Amino acid sequence: MKRDRDEAEEEGNEERNKRKMEIVWQTPAHPAQKQDYVFHNGKRHVRPYYFEFVSHVNKRWEGKTIVDLFAQEFRGRSRDYYVSAVKCGRIQVDGENIPVSYIVKRCQKISHFLHMHEPPVMACDVEVLQNEPDVLTVCKPASVPVHPCGQYRKNTVLGILQAEYGLAPLYPIHRLDRLVSGLLIMAKNPAKADSFRQHIEAGLVQKQYVAKVVGVFLDAEQVVDANIDYNAREGRSTAEVGISNGDTTLKGKAACTKFTRISTNGIHSIVLCEPVTGRTHQIRVHLQCTGHPIANDMLYLSDDVVNRSTLGTTADRAAALSGGSPETSCESHKEEYKYCSEDFSIDPMCTHCPNLAPNGYDGHEEGLWLHCVRYTGPEWVYECPYPDWASLT
Repeated sequence: MKRDRDEAEEEGNEERNKRKMEIVWQTPAHPAQKQDYVFHNGKRHVRPYYFEFVSHVNKRWEGKTIVDLFAQEFRGRSRDYYVSAVKCGRIQVDGENIPVSYIVKRCQKISHFLHMHEPPVMACDVEVLQNEPDVLTVCKPASVPVHPCGQYRKNTVLGILQAEYGLAPLYPIHRLDRLVSGLLIMAKNPAKADSFRQHIEAGLVQKQYVAKVVGVFLDAEQVVDANIDYNAREGRSTAEVGISNGDTTLKGKAACTKFTRISTNGIHSIVLCEPVTGRTHQIRVHLQCTGHPIANDMLYLSDDVVNRSTLGTTADRAAALSGGSPETSCESHKEEYKYCSEDFSIDPMCTHCPNLAPNGYDGHEEGLWLHCVRYTGPEWVYECPYPDWASLT
């Protein structure tokens, strides 16, 4: 009798959970809105929201139970969480609820419905520089990704521009890493974006950045011609100098950057950086090759960096944590966020609630001292003002 009552109670709890989950789940099609943001301690947060993450079963996943798949491939949450998520329908296969013992098949669609807590970014405005009929240029703040990626959806340049200016759709024509600031050019239509793409692919576009580096940079122009080998797993690049021969093969891609000193105070130098190619972390790695890395770039200031796969975070965050960087340490004078029901509703299954930021993203963060200042193409030039740190006093 007791077992029957327990089973009935468990079924009743599951049914109540299912009813509670009848929520409007957001997708990438849902635009960011101005009221989605909360500002606290110099950071821009996003009010947590419900979001459907979609993936498809690949060869490695095929034949695993749904719970084993998530527990092994997505280790940010416990196995018990995934069991509960499957039971209440927050994890589905091909749009259907499935049992915890379900074995997945190749190419099936897997949906994971989450209470989404986006990482905070620095609370800087995305300043519009030029607003032309076909082109928009902005000064991208450091720490803000350009477009949705990973845990970022609304805390992006595209999301903020849509929410605060109603500017959409936009088509970024070049990349800027999350921690890099400066000029970002966006086309307002696919035809203009394609025109920019043709200029870039034809090698007709010149790019200029400024960086604040360690030490006194040489007065004469320096050219670094060293292959870049990017390790996607660890999010870190290395430079390869030399030529391939019978015994040695260079794995990286050809890369070249020109450097010119603008000023120095004997401790730091401001350097103009002109990348001829566009490899991942190219300027950062090539400055490291000169012996003058970017002065707050913990990822390339030292070779003694803990891998991001070990800490389960981004490469730059792992480097800052392992190096004891003040850029990621919590500041004692900053007031901790205290939950307020007006900001968002707590989700009983969420592993981040009642915090506003996701776990592991509650520290202070600053951008790299690397800033894009100019792009020049056939009969067009776009510029961005220099940052405050570029003035050595």
